[in-house]
Amino acid sequence: MTLRRAALTALCWLWTVAVPGAAQQVDRGSGLQVNRPDLEQLLRRLDQASGAPDSSEAARVRARNQAAAVRNRLAQGDFHGGDRIVLRVESGEAPAARSVPPEERSVEQQLSDSFTVAPDRSVTLPMVGMISLAGVLHAELESYLTRQLGEFIRDPVVHARPLVRIAIVGGVLRPGFYGVPADVVLGDALMVAGGPTPDAKLADMRIERAGERLWEGDVLRQAITEGRTLDEMNLRAGDQFVVPVQRPGSSYEVVRTVGVILGIPITIYTLTKIF
Repeated sequence: MTLRRAALTALCWLWTVAVPGAAQQVDRGSGLQVNRPDLEQLLRRLDQASGAPDSSEAARVRARNQAAAVRNRLAQGDFHGGDRIVLRVESGEAPAARSVPPEERSVEQQLSDSFTVAPDRSVTLPMVGMISLAGVLHAELESYLTRQLGEFIRDPVVHARPLVRIAIVGGVLRPGFYGVPADVVLGDALMVAGGPTPDAKLADMRIERAGERLWEGDVLRQAITEGRTLDEMNLRAGDQFVVPVQRPGSSYEVVRTVGVILGIPITIYTLTKIF
């Protein structure tokens, strides 16, 4: 079974079985992150489908494979090396009215920054040290860090947003690696790279993971039209938006392998109001 087909199975189950009607009920302005109850319900449905006697063997195999993928996500969490998190930590005290030198900043001020997730799924925060994000979903980040920081700060107010490190290559104005909020919709993620060029073949756009096509064709176009987020589509660090170009003999492959993989700087995507 291909990775794309497994992912398609998950999306279909998630939105037609696990959370019926969610597409109409979600406030897209706030973004959407898949939570643990949704995934657990999806897993139960997939386990049922994997043993359904009235299904074909191919369908049962797809359900078993996708159930394994969902179990892995529940166990390992959503964070991978190269992701970033943006934090803003507040205390109950009124902010200082003057400019504060770096050495005099409060713990909350030092924690209000962006931080990179290490390959072992941990993040190291100033004055706090290493915090493991293993097993943490994107949707759980804020509450999880509130509990963790509560051991060091009294009643912290934590605002946290996960950024997924993705590549956007091919027919876009600024191909490269970008740290994009997990709850940003696919269309907005594409615009981070400046949007498509005039010769972009949007109909052939695809998303790849480790060289394998994850999303493409009508399924991807529908996901973009419906405003699906990176988190809903289960995108993770290293995934690539590939936008082919129309002109023959394009240098796209050269740009992709040499420019993106070997050297285009990482850009942190910032919103007008990140929180």
